[in-house]
Amino acid sequence: MLAPLQKRLLNDYQQDFPLSPTPYRDIAEQLGVSEDEVLNAFHALSEQQMISRIGPVIAPNSIGSSALVAMAVPEAELARVAELVNAYPEVNHNYERENRFNLWFVLIADDENHLNAVLADIQAKAGYRTMALPMLADYFINLGFELNLHD
Repeated sequence: MLAPLQKRLLNDYQQDFPLSPTPYRDIAEQLGVSEDEVLNAFHALSEQQMISRIGPVIAPNSIGSSALVAMAVPEAELARVAELVNAYPEVNHNYERENRFNLWFVLIADDENHLNAVLADIQAKAGYRTMALPMLADYFINLGFELNLHD
């Protein structure tokens, strides 16, 4: 069960997170609580796996280089390869799909050379080929959602 402060943080700060040197203090002032309470609530949400990170969403390829990557991995090897892929800090997210290409992830790197080096390293360590898919059209899906604040 979420505490009222946790609900407010999840609901009100999915977007329009304060862009300042003291964002957690700014949130605390807006909500009438202490900065420590805000930090503790975000920490608890992270521990409960309700949030995975707090950070910006940057348009693909506007900074550095990125690719959607697919791999065809035998079911018996999927957990091992997914864990290996997740260990790379360049991997944004990783998920399984029901398809021959069953492991998909987004890779973000400083530049095209770095991106290709990480892909080659993943292939070498995993033992399976990666297929980088170029972005042909840019679509933005707003993933913010209104939480029901009533219990």
